[in-house]
Amino acid sequence: MSDQDQVKMTPMDYDKDRPEADNPVKIEDLTLRDGHQSLFATRGRTEDMIPVAEMMDEVGFWAVETWGGATFDTMHRFLNEDPWERIRTLKRYMKKTPFSMLLRAQNLVGYRNYADDVAEAFVERAAANGMDIFRTFDALNDYRNFETVVPVIQKNDKHFQGCICYTMTEPRMGGKVYNIDYYINKAKDLEQMGADSICIKDMAGLLAPYDAYALVKALKENVEPPIHLHSHFTSGMSPMTHLKAIEAGVDIIDTCMTPYAYRTSHAAIEPLVMTLLGTNRDTGFDINQLANINTILEKEILPKYKHLLDDTKVSIIDINVLLHQTPGGMLSNLVNQLREMDALDKIDQVYAELPKVRKDLGQIPLVTPTSQIVGIQTVNNVLFDDENERYKMITAQVKDLCYGLYGKTAVPINKDVQKKALKGYERGEEPITCRPAEVIEPELAKAQEDVKGLAVDLDDEVLYAIYPVTGKRFLKWKYGKEEPPEEVRAKTLEEGKAEEELIRKARAGLLVEKKEKPAPAKTENLRTFNVFVDDDSFEVGVDEIGGPPMVNYVQQMPAAPLAPAAPAAQTAPAAPADPPVKEAAPAPAAVEGTPLKAPMPGMIVNYEKQVGDSINEGETVVVLEAMKMENALPAPASGTIKSINFSSGDSVAKDDVLCVIG
Repeated sequence: MSDQDQVKMTPMDYDKDRPEADNPVKIEDLTLRDGHQSLFATRGRTEDMIPVAEMMDEVGFWAVETWGGATFDTMHRFLNEDPWERIRTLKRYMKKTPFSMLLRAQNLVGYRNYADDVAEAFVERAAANGMDIFRTFDALNDYRNFETVVPVIQKNDKHFQGCICYTMTEPRMGGKVYNIDYYINKAKDLEQMGADSICIKDMAGLLAPYDAYALVKALKENVEPPIHLHSHFTSGMSPMTHLKAIEAGVDIIDTCMTPYAYRTSHAAIEPLVMTLLGTNRDTGFDINQLANINTILEKEILPKYKHLLDDTKVSIIDINVLLHQTPGGMLSNLVNQLREMDALDKIDQVYAELPKVRKDLGQIPLVTPTSQIVGIQTVNNVLFDDENERYKMITAQVKDLCYGLYGKTAVPINKDVQKKALKGYERGEEPITCRPAEVIEPELAKAQEDVKGLAVDLDDEVLYAIYPVTGKRFLKWKYGKEEPPEEVRAKTLEEGKAEEELIRKARAGLLVEKKEKPAPAKTENLRTFNVFVDDDSFEVGVDEIGGPPMVNYVQQMPAAPLAPAAPAAQTAPAAPADPPVKEAAPAPAAVEGTPLKAPMPGMIVNYEKQVGDSINEGETVVVLEAMKMENALPAPASGTIKSINFSSGDSVAKDDVLCVIG
């Protein structure tokens, strides 16, 4: 067939003589949430979803996942977008297909359990803004953390989908902990809670095809709600797992459009449509329509995000996930964290340490936020432990986990680790056994007071309650109180293509260094001037020969004050979470004393001490967030806080001097 004949081909009519399936597999599409979360760090913008929204609405998906998970965090933190507005905007374009969100139970869309009043308000607002299906999970499969959010979902007549987080302690499903009885009992618990459907949430792609068959068959025999399978592609097994689950009678499957599929995302919908074509489980989808959507995603959307894709790997699968069980997104975060700390050579030690930490912390499933909790503690152990001491730097979230603030672990936490974590813990050194939220004081009223005059509605207040530091910063961007930084600006298609072309040329060796033009020879007409810039002065040579004056050389000279400076007025320090203008950090060398350096890159949550405060060695000075986990950094010496070099919300690099103690 000639190229010309290929161009003239019309789309194949796959619907010709295509019978309607007796029991079609229902499909939930994850492209607009988990797809871009898995592949390019949840950086997908609403404006890049609109071009395909109406077309996707016509496919016939059971639901489209549009929200939840990391979107709420990433949108306000990195994209300067209001998370609530995304639901409302997409609803205007997708009028037929139900919207689904991922709800982390009492964690909501954050990384800890929030108070009941915040949880109730969040679910109410999500429902009011247009959410239809609440896929609800708890990282520990502790359904006591469902007790607040589920009644609100049901009160609003929304679909409550209960999740079972799939994990293992053996190479395949079984063993003493995560066996088939464990999953059946969890499904029965969800059915008793009134689940409208039950989801097997295989976040790391661990579910093997024959285990899927056995598990789905057992669930179908023991509970009534439809069974939904969510299995990431990371290990490469999920397409086979899907087929065996379909054979066992699974009702709903999660997939992505091809450009947003595979690697650490999910299997693509199109091969599944063709596989089931003409069978009693045929989806009924139009493959030509799917191809048209893919063309837009591939040509008009993805070029903006290719710089975020990990193109260092040849293989699209990671079989190592079956060994360390870390979801792909968390794994890439660990690699980036180690790279920023100049410690990427320790990645193999991290892989070896991770299952040990997971076991110490109760063999917990690895899913947000427990994947972060285990992952960051693992990195801390590798970087800071020595032959004399393990768990030298314990994150705040590990302490909370050991106290019981996340719930009950599948097996008991290592007693020695728990005792060390809870030594001096602010809530007490004895772990709780009750529902975690019972010991969390109401938070909404305080949040409303904190943003009074800035927040304009309950959506704003809930956003701040979940993310106080970054949430307040976003509200200032949103209402024009502060100018958003350049890095949160959207990238245009042209910019994306230009970057891609630059990378192509660099790889092809087509980029050459710009040659420096030599300075002309000096003449007798050369004149010199002193130029003063702030506290610096420069000697500049100017030669007028041959035309306009030209700078011949710049030589920095020691600064000399022009006149005695008036003493600066002493002002009270701004509130850490609300600096009016970010002041330049004092030069550490100008202050004598012991510096407290950042042990890793991260974001300042807050300083617990201020300039002039006395402090004892070991007391917490500052809380540093690294990869969404908080580290309380202790004072390296006793004394008085002489200087504080950053404010709440500031990003810091490894070894930045956070404060000086004298």
